Amino acid sequence: MDFLSPLIDAFALPFMTRALFVLGALSLVAGVVGVLVNLRGLEFISDGLTHAVFPGIAIGFVWGGREGLFAGAMVAALFAAVTLTLIVRQSVSSDAAIAIVFTAMFSVGIILVSRETNYVGQLEQLLFGRLLTVSPNEVVQTVAICLVALVLIGFTLKEEVFRAFDRVGFAAAGYRTLALDLVLNVAIALVVVAASSAVGNLLVLAVLIVPGAVARLITDRLWLLFPIAACFAALGAWLGLVLGFQASVQAGLDLSSGATVVLVLVAGYAVVLLLRLSIDGLRRLGSPRLRPQRTPPPRTPPPLSPQPHTPPPHEQLVT
Repeated sequence: MDFLSPLIDAFALPFMTRALFVLGALSLVAGVVGVLVNLRGLEFISDGLTHAVFPGIAIGFVWGGREGLFAGAMVAALFAAVTLTLIVRQSVSSDAAIAIVFTAMFSVGIILVSRETNYVGQLEQLLFGRLLTVSPNEVVQTVAICLVALVLIGFTLKEEVFRAFDRVGFAAAGYRTLALDLVLNVAIALVVVAASSAVGNLLVLAVLIVPGAVARLITDRLWLLFPIAACFAALGAWLGLVLGFQASVQAGLDLSSGATVVLVLVAGYAVVLLLRLSIDGLRRLGSPRLRPQRTPPPRTPPPLSPQPHTPPPHEQLVT
């Protein structure tokens, strides 16, 4: 009980409970959307959307304070998702399109924030989050955005999986690739919006990407990827919050809660990766096909026994 009490007692405080609730909702949606991102190889697109949402967050924060943050982020996220999807569909390289969109929009956000008086403080809040100061109203907004993203993915989950594994077959079957790509990019953008207020714009990518990558290391079964990713994200969020709280109370260290959660997720990924590499190495050593084959000693041919001499046919006739 002494071991479990530090893991539970911290959440007796209301602000810790709100932080855990927000991260729990994010863990569920990031676990589902993050697996699809991993299957489709869209990590760089997710990074682009993360940066492209920043000007909307900045505009909403500058004009409406914390109450306008979600509205500005939502508008920027939807605009960036649609724009990025349409550009990638053209002949332009996807990497070039992402770089153009997110560098331009991120620069706009920096310019907007720099016009405020408390430039450093506001920029730090937007980039690295303020998990422990999330208000009850922001909790409701975060949960609502996460539910919208889950509904979008829930209605198209089978098609998204089909698209991830067989793009040519998906198009040949008559599905609309543009519509499905747009749904997934909008869902990614919504996750970014929901997580930006809590863990910050620069750290949201880890919450979106790491759980899905861990699930791919743990299992090869498709439908187990989603619950494993969600559970790993929730466990990492819980331990990260506890670690940051205990470091602040016991050791007097002022640690960023969002950054602590991300570091716990990354550390968990490193542990799972090492275990997977170790297991794969042991399997290769135990495989009979890969064991070194011992060369058998050369076999000595049996001695030839003398055969009775048979005279040729003409000699038999003469005789």
